[in-house]
Amino acid sequence: MTMFSKILIANRGEIALRVLRACKELGIATVAVHSTADADAMHVRLADESVCIGPPPARDSYLNIPSLLAACEITGADAVHPGYGFLSENARFADILAAHGIAFIGPSPEHIRIMGDKIEAKRTAIQLGIPVVPGSDGAVTSEVEARRIAADIGYPVLIKASAGGGGRGMKVAHTPDDLEIALGTARSEAKAAFGDDAVYIEKYLAKPRHIEIQVLGDGNGDAVHLGERDCSLQRRHQKVWEEALSPALNDSQRQEIGETVAAAMRKLRYSGAGTVEFLYEDGEFYFIEMNTRLQVEHPVTEMITGIDVVNEQIRVASGSPLSMRQSDITFNGHAIECRINAEDPRTFAPSPGRISYFHPPGGLGVRVDSGVYQGYVIPPHYDSLIGKLIVHGRNRVECMMRLRRCLDEFVVDGIRSTIPLFRALVDDPDIANGVYDIHWLENWLGSHA
Repeated sequence: MTMFSKILIANRGEIALRVLRACKELGIATVAVHSTADADAMHVRLADESVCIGPPPARDSYLNIPSLLAACEITGADAVHPGYGFLSENARFADILAAHGIAFIGPSPEHIRIMGDKIEAKRTAIQLGIPVVPGSDGAVTSEVEARRIAADIGYPVLIKASAGGGGRGMKVAHTPDDLEIALGTARSEAKAAFGDDAVYIEKYLAKPRHIEIQVLGDGNGDAVHLGERDCSLQRRHQKVWEEALSPALNDSQRQEIGETVAAAMRKLRYSGAGTVEFLYEDGEFYFIEMNTRLQVEHPVTEMITGIDVVNEQIRVASGSPLSMRQSDITFNGHAIECRINAEDPRTFAPSPGRISYFHPPGGLGVRVDSGVYQGYVIPPHYDSLIGKLIVHGRNRVECMMRLRRCLDEFVVDGIRSTIPLFRALVDDPDIANGVYDIHWLENWLGSHA
């Protein structure tokens, strides 16, 4: 199959640079797009061509489909890689590109739509044999129905927005008395955030871990899994620290859930990279959602498998088969990723501004995915990610020691960063022992306020 000749990268920051590097290693020409605020970004400097697509607000630039389409036509790009965020899970964008003869490096619009609707995604998961959290079969339309379902599955229950994400439109009801208020609040938040007030009910798990399975599919019925990532350390439902493999799973659990997901993706005829996310408690996995895109934390999987996930995305989208079979995939050692943000490490207030000095760590088993450099100005218009520190070791103990050393080396001056937070976390006994759940970090932050 003919590989793409030129790929437009419809994103910014570290992920745009990550995709650009994969393209260059495949010998594919690159087009960077940027807002006026990102004219000096590293990916813009390194790309073969660049196009300004609008002013700083994302809706006028990175979310502006006509501008992106025009950039493709001006430069002759025959494919678009959306990265993560922005338009990466926008089925309409994929449809529009296809209508103009431009490839979308991602799954089919149909699969994006199915998995983008939480209720439809859960129905599909059940059909594919993926274990799910007990709860409503679809949207809950009345308080009476909500009370019946909650009574059936038992309190506490979680009310979630069907079109939701990032913790918005999500409320817990611990008793029947809580249900009415939680239902109303979740609906109003969902309407405000997503323009859709549909909500559904699930059993609330008290102390689960967040485990996700990385998959790759060729769109023709072949799919593999690349093991799991443990993303349980979260603040306000946003991942902060991710590791692979999970300290909570053994090899048989890993193999069982991985093969369950890979088999489901074969049946679905899924194309490209995707991540199936679970809550895990008392030895049981419960599907929560599927992200039909590249994940922020994909490097930890790359570090333990040696597989370039972005390279595979591009190859599959061009019509090539996967470059490996399940039997080729082995897991080597342990990897941890810390998301270093331009935020106050105590209050988490954003800290945009000029980086006066930047010194990333290095050495064996160390990777820093970042688009910043000394003198770069972090704009206030987008997410606050400075970069991702990813370390690898032969085992988790060595990995933690290497992470501690790297955090001591990492210097970002001129703005505040979350490096001090990770220095504190790496010394905590619970983290050292791998015993934490999705509520652990917020409880820890509360006790260290």
